Amino acid sequence: MEQKIDIGIIGECLIELTSNGSLAESSTLNKYFGGDTVTTAVAISRLGGSCTYVTKVGNDGFSEFIISSLRKENIDTSLIKTNDEQNGMYIISYNQDKKELLYYKRKTAATKLSIEDFPEEYIKNLKLIYSTGIVQSLSASSRELVRESYKIARENEVITAYDPNYTSCFMNSADTKEFMEEIVEFTDIIFLSLKGDAVRLYDMDSIDMIMKHFWNKGVKIVVIKSHIDNGYYTGYNGEVSFTEFYNTTKAVDVTASGDVFNGGYLYAITKGYSPAEATKFASVVSGLQTQNYGAIQSIPYMKNVMENVQV
Repeated sequence: MEQKIDIGIIGECLIELTSNGSLAESSTLNKYFGGDTVTTAVAISRLGGSCTYVTKVGNDGFSEFIISSLRKENIDTSLIKTNDEQNGMYIISYNQDKKELLYYKRKTAATKLSIEDFPEEYIKNLKLIYSTGIVQSLSASSRELVRESYKIARENEVITAYDPNYTSCFMNSADTKEFMEEIVEFTDIIFLSLKGDAVRLYDMDSIDMIMKHFWNKGVKIVVIKSHIDNGYYTGYNGEVSFTEFYNTTKAVDVTASGDVFNGGYLYAITKGYSPAEATKFASVVSGLQTQNYGAIQSIPYMKNVMENVQV
């Protein structure tokens, strides 16, 4: 069958268990699926984009659920393989007092990802590939997969996009910076959180300094999410533009909003939007997602986005 996929995403799909009350008091948990790169993939697909998801899932009773859930979202699963490891999981509770979040990610199926899981010929026929520092942190072989895939993409003029997505509860800042440094020369688009990534990994809080740092390393587009300024800075071709967060007064749950933004942005770039236009579009996608509960459940479809977007 002829390949008709625009975007390839390397990642790990996690089982999501949620509660509407505190974990101590809840007697039931609702099952879903999630993970940073999966959320990005679903956002792309709900907007009408085409993507394949590269991962491994474990034969622990959840594999059929994970694969069927991705297929229901119209995400290509032809490159997904199974093994005998367990699937990663996170538990999240929502209540008025606080949000509880627990991760279970040791020796998961995706730690067995390797360079054999993303064929070179497949990469060559894509428009764009995307992954995150979380994927690199899984294992030495998953780290190698990301690095080699980006090299192949760059050699074949396939756009590469990356988010360090530093998460202190299970990632080391020094390692995360090292992950970035080994692929930055092969990266076209980088997404950064000002506080979570730029400050913690590079000790830089100046937008101009951050832009110049990554431009000098060959990155074409730098997108910085700043909660201090309530918006996104987009740097491209020596110029920087600013886009405010979309409709924050209606936000009730910002879980994975950054991953949703990335999905909206990557979709827009593959459809010919300029870097600044893509930011405006993606800010609406992300903003609409925050208006309901659930990282993936609340991701909007294209019809809802186009009713709100002004590019």
